[in-house]
Amino acid sequence: MSTPSEPVALRLIDREFLIACAPEEREGLLEAANYLDGKMRELRANARTPGFDRLAVLAAISIAHEFLALRKQHAGTDHSVVEGIAALRHKLDAVLEAYAGSR
Repeated sequence: MSTPSEPVALRLIDREFLIACAPEEREGLLEAANYLDGKMRELRANARTPGFDRLAVLAAISIAHEFLALRKQHAGTDHSVVEGIAALRHKLDAVLEAYAGSR
Protein backbone atom coordinates (compact mmCIF):
# COMPACT_ATOMS: atom_id res chain seq x y z
CA MET A 1 0.00 0.00 0.00
CA SER A 2 1.46 3.37 -0.96
CA THR A 3 1.96 6.24 1.47
CA PRO A 4 -0.62 9.01 1.07
CA SER A 5 0.65 12.23 -0.47
CA GLU A 6 0.56 15.50 1.41
CA PRO A 7 0.72 18.95 -0.15
CA VAL A 8 3.90 20.89 0.57
CA ALA A 9 4.15 24.63 -0.07
CA LEU A 10 7.35 25.62 -1.85
CA ARG A 11 8.48 29.18 -2.50
CA LEU A 12 10.56 30.02 -5.56
CA ILE A 13 11.36 33.69 -6.19
CA ASP A 14 8.35 34.92 -4.23
CA ARG A 15 5.96 32.48 -5.92
CA GLU A 16 4.33 29.66 -4.04
CA PHE A 17 3.80 26.19 -5.45
CA LEU A 18 1.91 23.32 -3.84
CA ILE A 19 3.52 19.96 -4.58
CA ALA A 20 2.19 16.62 -3.37
CA CYS A 21 4.73 14.26 -1.91
CA ALA A 22 4.99 11.39 0.56
CA PRO A 23 5.68 12.51 4.14
CA GLU A 24 9.13 10.87 4.15
CA GLU A 25 10.12 12.90 1.06
CA ARG A 26 9.02 16.26 2.48
CA GLU A 27 12.36 17.31 3.95
CA GLY A 28 14.28 16.44 0.79
CA LEU A 29 11.76 18.26 -1.38
CA LEU A 30 12.00 21.38 0.78
CA GLU A 31 15.80 21.21 0.63
CA ALA A 32 15.72 20.87 -3.18
CA ALA A 33 13.30 23.79 -3.50
CA ASN A 34 15.49 25.92 -1.24
CA TYR A 35 18.53 25.09 -3.39
CA LEU A 36 16.60 25.90 -6.58
CA ASP A 37 15.36 29.18 -5.10
CA GLY A 38 18.92 30.16 -4.21
CA LYS A 39 20.16 29.30 -7.69
CA MET A 40 17.33 31.30 -9.29
CA ARG A 41 18.05 34.31 -7.07
CA GLU A 42 21.76 34.10 -7.93
CA LEU A 43 20.93 34.07 -11.64
CA ARG A 44 18.39 36.89 -11.28
CA ALA A 45 21.10 39.10 -9.77
CA ASN A 46 23.19 38.63 -12.95
CA ALA A 47 20.47 38.47 -15.64
CA ARG A 48 19.38 41.27 -17.94
CA THR A 49 15.86 39.91 -18.37
CA PRO A 50 15.00 38.13 -15.15
CA GLY A 51 11.63 36.60 -16.11
CA PHE A 52 10.57 33.72 -13.87
CA ASP A 53 10.41 31.17 -16.71
CA ARG A 54 13.82 32.19 -18.00
CA LEU A 55 15.32 31.96 -14.53
CA ALA A 56 13.78 28.52 -14.04
CA VAL A 57 15.30 27.24 -17.30
CA LEU A 58 18.70 28.78 -16.58
CA ALA A 59 18.66 27.31 -13.07
CA ALA A 60 17.68 23.89 -14.44
CA ILE A 61 20.55 23.96 -16.93
CA SER A 62 23.00 25.11 -14.27
CA ILE A 63 21.90 22.42 -11.80
CA ALA A 64 21.97 19.73 -14.50
CA HIS A 65 25.52 20.81 -15.39
CA GLU A 66 26.58 20.61 -11.72
CA PHE A 67 24.95 17.18 -11.40
CA LEU A 68 26.66 15.77 -14.48
CA ALA A 69 30.05 17.12 -13.38
CA LEU A 70 29.63 15.53 -9.94
CA ARG A 71 28.47 12.26 -11.50
CA LYS A 72 31.60 12.15 -13.68
CA GLN A 73 33.76 12.97 -10.67
CA HIS A 74 32.15 10.23 -8.59
CA ALA A 75 32.42 7.72 -11.43
CA GLY A 76 36.18 8.16 -11.27
CA THR A 77 36.10 7.84 -7.49
CA ASP A 78 33.96 4.70 -7.73
CA HIS A 79 36.47 3.20 -10.17
CA SER A 80 39.35 4.00 -7.79
CA VAL A 81 37.51 2.40 -4.88
CA VAL A 82 36.82 -0.75 -6.92
CA GLU A 83 40.49 -0.95 -7.91
CA GLY A 84 41.56 -0.43 -4.29
CA ILE A 85 39.25 -3.17 -3.07
CA ALA A 86 40.52 -5.54 -5.77
CA ALA A 87 44.13 -4.84 -4.73
CA LEU A 88 43.29 -5.46 -1.07
CA ARG A 89 41.50 -8.69 -1.99
CA HIS A 90 44.55 -9.82 -3.95
CA LYS A 91 46.84 -9.08 -0.98
CA LEU A 92 44.48 -10.86 1.41
CA ASP A 93 44.34 -13.91 -0.87
CA ALA A 94 48.14 -13.99 -1.01
CA VAL A 95 48.41 -13.78 2.80
CA LEU A 96 45.79 -16.50 3.24
CA GLU A 97 47.56 -18.76 0.74
CA ALA A 98 50.90 -18.21 2.49
CA TYR A 99 49.29 -18.92 5.86
CA ALA A 100 47.56 -22.08 4.55
CA GLY A 101 50.86 -23.27 2.98
CA SER A 102 52.76 -22.84 6.26
CA ARG A 103 50.38 -25.00 8.25
